[in-house]
Amino acid sequence: MRLVTYRATAEGEARLGALVGAEATLVLDLARFGAARGVDLPSRMLDLIDLGPGAITTITGLIAEQGDLFPLGTALPLANVRLLAPIPRPRKNVFGIGLNYTEHVAESARSLDTSADLPRQPVIFSKPPTSVIGPDEPIRHDAAITRQLDWEVELAAIIGTTARRVRREDALAHVFGYTVCIDMSARDCRRAGQWIYSKGQDTYCPMGPVVVTADEIPDPQTLDLWLTVNGVEKQRSNTAYMLFKVDELVADISQGITLEPGDIIATGTPAGVGAGRDPQEWVWPGDTIVACVEGIGTLRHPVVAA
Repeated sequence: MRLVTYRATAEGEARLGALVGAEATLVLDLARFGAARGVDLPSRMLDLIDLGPGAITTITGLIAEQGDLFPLGTALPLANVRLLAPIPRPRKNVFGIGLNYTEHVAESARSLDTSADLPRQPVIFSKPPTSVIGPDEPIRHDAAITRQLDWEVELAAIIGTTARRVRREDALAHVFGYTVCIDMSARDCRRAGQWIYSKGQDTYCPMGPVVVTADEIPDPQTLDLWLTVNGVEKQRSNTAYMLFKVDELVADISQGITLEPGDIIATGTPAGVGAGRDPQEWVWPGDTIVACVEGIGTLRHPVVAA
């Protein structure tokens, strides 16, 4: 299932929808659809995740029973709504994973003074909820703070059930679904080796456009991902090349930090970032960043002056 958070009007409330129709061109409002079917369904993504895996099975069955004709007022054309970040306000910081593709480790060592040795354990940082923005929203460039704003396309995994000290072989059972994330990074804002101010500024975590539930992506290590700036390809790789796979990341983090429903893990970026280029490249107001993960979707964001 492909789930979205959307607004039907500029001032409307954020609501939970599912993409339906032959080419997924309709947004089915799940709470309104449930009311029409006599079933209580949530209107927010986090509330749906809290219901547990059985909720997706129930909703899938209801949609299949409905066929192609949906009750009046429950479905809108996708082109007529505004998509938001699937989880507009995460409950906790987004877990970021650094240096998780071999070639990115090498380029970071050349340009960012990180170790050239492959990490023996996942490198973990965080991005606060205030950094999250949805599709097409502007990424803000504050020239008073940074002159080195960089891009990173990533697959993000969303936790569905509480994970505490889980084994790797059980870890994917705790994943609700996947989305696309862009980890924006102000390279000149690292402080004593710490990354949160560099990566956690407002608008530095574009996310979306949908959540694809885990049942539709049984193996998250087979997905192409790429990013362009102003139409020029900068990154292209496949999640197969992650040093630490999604199941390893869930298992590792959960050994010391309880992962809760709705928690988000941005799983790292491949080579091709601006800092690793010769000469180095950065984004500026007027630029446009487009990022894609196969099977999930595409994010497009203008860069604007703060």
